[in-house]
Amino acid sequence: MELNQVSGALAGLRVVDLSRVLGGPFCTQVLADHGAEVIKLEPPQGDETREWGPPFRDGLSAYYSGANRNKQVAAVDLRRPEGREIVFNLLEGADVLVHNFKSGAMERWGMGYDEVLRERFPQLIYCHVTGFGEHGPLGGLPGYDAVVQALSGTMSINGAPDGGPVRMGTPIVDLGTGLYAVIAILMALIERNRSGLGQKLDVSLYDCCISMLHPQAANTLMSGKTPQRTGNAHPNISPYDAYRTGKGMIFLGVGNNGQFAKLCQLLGNPALAQDPRFGSNGDRVVNREELKVELEALLVAHEADALSMTLLQEGVPAGAVLDVAAALEAPHTKFREMVVSIDNYKGTGIPIKLSRTPGSVRTAPRRLGQDSREVCRKAGLSEAQIDELIRAGVVIVSDEVSA
Repeated sequence: MELNQVSGALAGLRVVDLSRVLGGPFCTQVLADHGAEVIKLEPPQGDETREWGPPFRDGLSAYYSGANRNKQVAAVDLRRPEGREIVFNLLEGADVLVHNFKSGAMERWGMGYDEVLRERFPQLIYCHVTGFGEHGPLGGLPGYDAVVQALSGTMSINGAPDGGPVRMGTPIVDLGTGLYAVIAILMALIERNRSGLGQKLDVSLYDCCISMLHPQAANTLMSGKTPQRTGNAHPNISPYDAYRTGKGMIFLGVGNNGQFAKLCQLLGNPALAQDPRFGSNGDRVVNREELKVELEALLVAHEADALSMTLLQEGVPAGAVLDVAAALEAPHTKFREMVVSIDNYKGTGIPIKLSRTPGSVRTAPRRLGQDSREVCRKAGLSEAQIDELIRAGVVIVSDEVSA
């Protein structure tokens, strides 16, 4: 299926994607999964995540592949005026521009929103994803996921109580910022239906990370106390932690007294729910270590996999602690179509299930410059003009990239 012949909630939307690495590309992949036409322009050397590996397959890194399906990919040198003219031509029919260049880069290239694009393309939604925003003490400085995790306090609350701060294993800041950017774009599109005007969206990793510090930020703002690392345990709920069983680890996420009573009953000690140390959630939080000892003494008679299913079926939130490979092979993952494949590509599925206009995976991630000619045609260039830009090194096509 051609990218411009798709259905989906966002079919008919054109997005020019100048972003690299993860936050911006993840945002535009979500839009593409739901039918938007996403045209990704990479620099001649490519998005740097193309080299972030191993693993690699067919010349593509897994890291790049995980955020760049369903897109047309061209390689264009935006440092050259001819390259920037391609962007201007594409914006004539575009709804959204996404980029994560450092603050001031687009302005230096004569493509600043306030100075140029707002007047030339009044309906354009201009989404700028940055590390710290354009202004403020850190404004305009480069920011990567782990750096923002450090500066936001996120690392300080992750890890074992007796260990040091630990980076979150997934790039949660980049991914969360990508999702916030999707929300911002959809908000702006809805507002455009009323006003007929686009606007500039300022979405920074730092702001998004601070907003995701729940409940630790809320706890600090209310109590004035600095949160401490609790390992797998929840700072406000108990039992909400990973526990040893006779075989494997199980995570219990018990959020109320009824669930706790049911847990104690299913583990063969209903009287535990009446113990004054554990009568309410507040009591259980204060006495979490004593509770953990009591629960693990009961859990030693069970296997994590079987017990988690029993507890879930009885309404007690619980899950065996799986590794990533096991989770991707799990029957429920397959049933929910959360692993997809096309050609030689495998990726995670589409989590947003729309009943009438579902998303789809239509094309695998592309080689650098694979669609450069087609993108140039969409920009209104003739074959002779395209050939000249290729000869001049302004446009790169995949079959002409040196091995």
